[in-house]
Amino acid sequence: MASKEEFVQYLADQMSGAGEITCRKMFGDYGVYCDGKIFALICDNQLFVKITEAGGRIMPDLEKVPPYEGAKPYYLVDDVDNRELLTEFVAATCAELPMPKPEKKKK
Repeated sequence: MASKEEFVQYLADQMSGAGEITCRKMFGDYGVYCDGKIFALICDNQLFVKITEAGGRIMPDLEKVPPYEGAKPYYLVDDVDNRELLTEFVAATCAELPMPKPEKKKK
């Protein structure tokens, strides 16, 4: 089941205090970016966030599960309605993640 656009927009609004949140459709679901860094996936109307030490300190009880078959584990975030906690979690997670490598220009 693909994620609903309304849910994706709700999550983007909930996390907007962490930086510029953008969502891109990928394989029927969504990749979520903060200031250009991909940090999460939205699959089947569930939020999966990359595992970091900083995120683990803020939300230590999150379940670690793959967002789809064959994927590495991510944090599964059930409480997406607590805007302050979600923003703090996303900001800390993204601060720990490296910037993406620049794309090579095609000749």
